[in-house]
Amino acid sequence: MTKLKRLLSGAALALTLAAAPAFAQTKITIGDVGTGSANHWPTYIAQQKGFFKEKGLDVEFVAAQSSSAGIQQLAAGSVEMAVGGLVDPIRAIDKGAPISLLRTEAMAAPYEIYAGPQIKTYADLRKKTIMIGGVKDITRIYLERMLTPNGLKSGDYDLLFAGATAARFAALASGSIDATILNAPFNFKAKSLGLTRLGAAPDYVRDFPFTGYSVGTAWAKAHKAELAGFLEAYRKGVDWFYDPANRTEAVDMLQKIAKVDRADIDQTCAFYTELKVFDREGRVAESGIENLLKTLKDYGDVEGVTDVARFVNADMLPK
Repeated sequence: MTKLKRLLSGAALALTLAAAPAFAQTKITIGDVGTGSANHWPTYIAQQKGFFKEKGLDVEFVAAQSSSAGIQQLAAGSVEMAVGGLVDPIRAIDKGAPISLLRTEAMAAPYEIYAGPQIKTYADLRKKTIMIGGVKDITRIYLERMLTPNGLKSGDYDLLFAGATAARFAALASGSIDATILNAPFNFKAKSLGLTRLGAAPDYVRDFPFTGYSVGTAWAKAHKAELAGFLEAYRKGVDWFYDPANRTEAVDMLQKIAKVDRADIDQTCAFYTELKVFDREGRVAESGIENLLKTLKDYGDVEGVTDVARFVNADMLPK
């Protein structure tokens, strides 16, 4: 009877353990524009390779119609983080939003200007319609940095707006607009269609970072361990991306998410590697952010002081 009791007790314990809920993970939602951006490659890697899970995190992107809309979600506390062009969180912080820059994402802007086949030079864009992300979107800064040295100024062309690169590509491919600014892999898709490539942003702008992650300061201060886990898993994703042995899997991974031609994703991978788009540490204070702050001050988009410390809350960061 004693042996039978032990067996029954052991069986009951096994059933109890099997029925027990899995270890709870902290959910982190990230406001984001579009799906399948190559800029998010390290995050996708950390998701699919289990790097976030190892840190007890469940990371999920939540769709926003624009980068500024994602920042509004963040400021309202609807999401824990937001990712996109850095100009939107900077403007929000300048206006007093309870958020902070967390880390850079893309250090260089992998943008290229593509136009319809009838456009052959920058000069041909005069009195034409160009689509960018928004009136105050970071794509406007890149566009003007590229057009001004080529003899075009604001007012020489008309602007239309669409927040997601995919939407801008679709408008160009359909002939609804004359030119637009495209991120990879859509620039390679445009090339394959015989559209005209006019130039690349990295040839004109390399003095400040492109995109980054922002976080709600109240959430960050209350979840320093989780924040540290997110940053470490992200770093691991960057290291994994740059390992040549992982290139095929990395391309397959993004192709399934972005749902575009694999050849375009493969070219994007090579393009991002060559540009060294992702920085492992991504420290905002060391990224050239002060140059972006100065640019926004000159545009009249930042009213207060442009001290970097004003935009990065050091108290929330893990030591």
